[in-house]
Amino acid sequence: MEINFDPWMSRTELLLGTEKLAILNRSHVLVAGLGGVGAYAAEQICRAGVGEMTIVDGDIVTETNKNRQLLALDSTLGQSKTEVMKQRLLDINPQLKLKTIDIYLKNEKIDDLLSQNYNYVVDAIDTLSPKFFFIMKCLEKNLPLVSSMGAGGKLDPMQIKVSDIYESHGCRLALHIRKRLRKRNILSGFKVVFSPEAVDKESLELITDVEHKRSNIGTIAYMPALFGCLCASVVIRDLISGK
Repeated sequence: MEINFDPWMSRTELLLGTEKLAILNRSHVLVAGLGGVGAYAAEQICRAGVGEMTIVDGDIVTETNKNRQLLALDSTLGQSKTEVMKQRLLDINPQLKLKTIDIYLKNEKIDDLLSQNYNYVVDAIDTLSPKFFFIMKCLEKNLPLVSSMGAGGKLDPMQIKVSDIYESHGCRLALHIRKRLRKRNILSGFKVVFSPEAVDKESLELITDVEHKRSNIGTIAYMPALFGCLCASVVIRDLISGK
């Protein structure tokens, strides 16, 4: 049966071909976290032609997001990130099947979120405990997963890499994840985007007055964007290759 895609997908169809674009159109991708990394990942996944998405974040856009986050503009300050992302994605692809979940991900909510099947999952959660629980639940359910490690405190885009979690190195967040996985005798199983570039300790500040966060780290505009684009590339390439 011949499939006719909308004209805006013509350049993607020219590159991938109709069959692979149809695979993307039938796929359902979950993006957890819509900050500096996740929003860029979600947009690239949408623009690539994925037909169904679920996006999750419980935060609102703040002024300090403007230096690095796709959704952060003067016009969106104070708005829900999921709502801003929804409007943006549907403006790109009005036919997208899109579910938005405006919650902070905690253990019991992660169980509910992962109770359905997804063709691929992007972990862009930036807090260690819910991030690790989310990863564990994805592994338990055999969900294909790419997880973003730390993009903050780094400047060199040429050092960004994609590997299995146990081949990552030089990233403190990845180290904590590996240690927790090792205690559960899990030695491989999902891809990560990471950079081994050393973090300047002067770029870290501890905070006590913000819910769900213990610290801030200095971040340059392009690094989270590149992490997000690489996450999206893993999703797209694995989907069309049948991995």
